[in-house]
Amino acid sequence: MSIDKSAIRDAATVIVIRDRAHDPKVLMGQRGSKAAFMPNKFVFPGGAVDPEDHHVPLANAPDDVNQNRLLEDLRLETASTIGSALFAAAIRELWEETGLVLGTKAEWPAQPGPDWADYAQTGHLPHAKNLHFMFRAITPPGRPRRFDARFFIVDATDLTGDLDDFSRASDELSHLQWVPLSQARSFDLPFITEVVLAELEGQLDHVGPPASVPFFKNTEEAGLFTRLYGRAPTKEDLGG
Repeated sequence: MSIDKSAIRDAATVIVIRDRAHDPKVLMGQRGSKAAFMPNKFVFPGGAVDPEDHHVPLANAPDDVNQNRLLEDLRLETASTIGSALFAAAIRELWEETGLVLGTKAEWPAQPGPDWADYAQTGHLPHAKNLHFMFRAITPPGRPRRFDARFFIVDATDLTGDLDDFSRASDELSHLQWVPLSQARSFDLPFITEVVLAELEGQLDHVGPPASVPFFKNTEEAGLFTRLYGRAPTKEDLGG
């Protein structure tokens, strides 16, 4: 399938936080030098939503606040199933890029597609209950790739298995490591990652959905900073 490089693609990024109360760390890795998007930068695991993500069963559904915020201020071309798809994509990208599982032991109700086959073989269904939407940003115009990226936060205690075992990770990110939050800004980071880290630092004492979600809405016309509060979606939001 060819990709329209000018199109904005929906994407999900996962911030896994470890030892939140005592010595907080975040899971990061480095993108390759030949990557078309943000080469050499240290980033959180994440990537574009795939078609299969719209149909993946979730063992535990996210709460209404998270769902409503994901449906707020949607682009016209975005599918009405984007809420569950973004949670699924976040969990899939975490698995693919780190080999870590956010899921519940359970059988799949049907045979998954190829994008989810390896994850399903771990014997888990994706688990979204404690995955919280905390930041959104659209890549500014003029970049080689553009994404409507939603950032999610989850505590490392919700993952299964050895948190230091990255042996099942793909080669998309190198130098996977738990970076102390106090040192993260010394790494070579994309600008938006620095902004997200600053937002995260202000939320360390809060567990659950944040009071609101910052949204950097970069369009062809202008850049706008706004916040998402989780209002109930309208018929227009849902394509009605």
